[in-house]
Amino acid sequence: MTNPRAFIIGHPVAHSRSPMLHGYWLKRYGIAGSYELADVRPDELGDFFATYRESGWLGGNVTVPHKLAVIPYLDRIDDAATTMGAVNTIWWEGDELVGGNTDAIGFLGNLDELVPGWDREARAAVIIGAGGAARAAAYGLKTRGLSVDLCNRTVSRAKELATHFGGMSGHGLDALPELLGKADLLVNATSLGMLGNDPLKVELSMLKDGAIVYDVIYVPLETRLLKDAKARGHRTVDGLGMLLHQGVHGFRHWFGQTPEVTEELRAMIVEDIRAKTPGA
Repeated sequence: MTNPRAFIIGHPVAHSRSPMLHGYWLKRYGIAGSYELADVRPDELGDFFATYRESGWLGGNVTVPHKLAVIPYLDRIDDAATTMGAVNTIWWEGDELVGGNTDAIGFLGNLDELVPGWDREARAAVIIGAGGAARAAAYGLKTRGLSVDLCNRTVSRAKELATHFGGMSGHGLDALPELLGKADLLVNATSLGMLGNDPLKVELSMLKDGAIVYDVIYVPLETRLLKDAKARGHRTVDGLGMLLHQGVHGFRHWFGQTPEVTEELRAMIVEDIRAKTPGA
């Protein structure tokens, strides 16, 4: 019997830290399996799934540009993937190949780990952005019962996303000053602040006292937004844990073990980020 195999599929994927993450768990739990890079161009996706069963794949992660493109090759997708309109994890359930989305699980798991009990009193959240990370944050926060306001440079995209999820409001960035005064949680779900990009400019003096500031970016680990928030006494959450926690459920589906996000794992990924990314 061959060893169990899982993958990350995308194009390109050489930069992915998922093999390091899952490789750590395979070693920690003594599982003789592998987690492999599958760099597949869009025009090769059909060929990849044509030989899927014979290849012995248990499943894998899906990244750009395939998060939507894989759906026709699956037998079904779960509620999270349906609502979020994208698949990031594939696994078998019996003879059915199932697609799901664990980004919201990763978003919430990171928050639960770094600010335990945060949702006991949190009622209102403001999310900046309207892309995939904003979808994950909005979906996750809705499941915890928070009211959510979405702010985006392109107002129509914020309104469209708010309508998609229902019970949310979409705004332009000019609405931030008013919204921050009642926010228990502020989330940056844009690429602003990422290494090489312009910083996200938010006037934090308007933010409600005691609010949590969450940046989905993890390169650098502490963005300008998080530095400024910490200096003002706000609790902060970086984006690395979102990556780590979103992988837990895929690993459990593939290898039958629910892995733990440990300090050792986080430190290993942080060291790799800093070694490979000057200025991170």
